[in-house]
Amino acid sequence: MARVGAISRHDMEVRRYPILVYGLIPLTALVLQAWLPRVVGRYAWFDLPLVVTVYFALGRRSPIQGTLMGAVLGLFEDALTGHAIGINGIAKTVCGFLAASVGIRVDVENSAIRIVLNFALSLLSSSIYLFVYRFLLGLSLEWSWMTQLYIAIGNSVIAFFVFPLLDRLQLRD
Repeated sequence: MARVGAISRHDMEVRRYPILVYGLIPLTALVLQAWLPRVVGRYAWFDLPLVVTVYFALGRRSPIQGTLMGAVLGLFEDALTGHAIGINGIAKTVCGFLAASVGIRVDVENSAIRIVLNFALSLLSSSIYLFVYRFLLGLSLEWSWMTQLYIAIGNSVIAFFVFPLLDRLQLRD
């Protein structure tokens, strides 16, 4: 017996974008993440690759795609910023997977939910980064939870303005 229409809510609301958006937006985020901290110094309270990872993971609602997006952006961020290769990759992989998994179950069309989720995932990413750096690698790290809170707030503010702009780029049926 064939079914007409979408099988589930997941199939009905998956966002699609032109292929250039999938390449240019993450590339722009990586370049800005590598360049802007040199300009603003210690006041770089944002993580643009994480914001892009969360956005696309929520929109596509595919844990596999969210995981891959987070892994690729995290690894490239590590390569461009001079951090140990893989630490941001691990943190953004987990966040991409969780964002996509939540996107399947929760209505992420609501801006408030997307902003709160971005804030929570920013704190989670910072926690994973700290855990891997200190406990798994055994390296010392200058760390301030207040700075990480500012970064989470900065990511949420950026997401508040960028998410609606990126929503306009999606393909409509």
